[in-house]
Amino acid sequence: MLRIVKPKTKRAKRELEKRAPKLEENTKKLLLLHGTKVSSVLRGVLADLFHLRKAEGRAIKYSKKNDGVRPFEGGGETSLEFLSQKTDCSQFAFGSHSKKRPHNLVLGRMFDYHVYDMIEVGVERYKSLESLGGGKKASPQPGSKPCFAFIGEAFEARPEFRHLKELLVDLFRGEVIETLNLQGLDRVFLCTAAGDKVLFRHCAIRLKKSGSKVPRIELVEVGPSMDMVIRRHREPSDNLKKEAMRIMPKTTKKKVKNVSGDPLVGKVGRIYMPKQDVGEMALAKMKGLKRERREAAAARAVAADSGTEAAPSNSPKKQRTE
Repeated sequence: MLRIVKPKTKRAKRELEKRAPKLEENTKKLLLLHGTKVSSVLRGVLADLFHLRKAEGRAIKYSKKNDGVRPFEGGGETSLEFLSQKTDCSQFAFGSHSKKRPHNLVLGRMFDYHVYDMIEVGVERYKSLESLGGGKKASPQPGSKPCFAFIGEAFEARPEFRHLKELLVDLFRGEVIETLNLQGLDRVFLCTAAGDKVLFRHCAIRLKKSGSKVPRIELVEVGPSMDMVIRRHREPSDNLKKEAMRIMPKTTKKKVKNVSGDPLVGKVGRIYMPKQDVGEMALAKMKGLKRERREAAAARAVAADSGTEAAPSNSPKKQRTE
């Protein structure tokens, strides 16, 4: 039986609450690391990915070699899952270089700190952010969102291209929002299917004056730019995919009868009262409201109008006893 260790400090408690399952999950973080051997091309690719994802702490990069990380091999994913749980990252990018697979880049996702799916691509004709002059220009602005353009029928017909499309969208889409201003669309990722390759380009969007309400759009390539050759890929099983896609039903408040809300007044309620006979209710009566005195007062008023004296009341008066 596993021993559950409770947090001893408030900071540790807050960190555990952030990692706990939620109805609306947090923004995904990216873990970037490389293996024993890595080329300068892969170092530049990982550096550019970190530059695009480092806003708001959504990326963590390891510069040391990781000998135990070997994706697509038995037992080679244990260290990767451990690092994912340690850094609370649900996405990873792993770079390696060998004679059999030069400039190898592995992109993948995690579910419950275990490898969910991943795809392996080879990087060719790479151009960095610095070579294209898009250092600060390509930096995502706070609150901005990218556009995606996937050109080619292979992204719908071939499973490996469709898998790469899902990973790229999940990698760069950022935080999920409902509304967005037109000024927030500041960059676009262009992916073109050409044979067994995917031409990946990153361009900045520039809004120019057009003489009308709709601005004229210009695309400026800012990098990174590369060609991806798809090699190996592994999709999740049906049971694992069903478990990952399961959504907890949202709790709805029970409707309260005869209660409504108004934006100005606030909460408004309706009350139903039965018919009440006030005359038969046992209430404390005052002396001035007794029936005899009311009748005597009415008789005196009538006598004053007719000029005659009112007849004395027949009701006996109480005698004061000493």
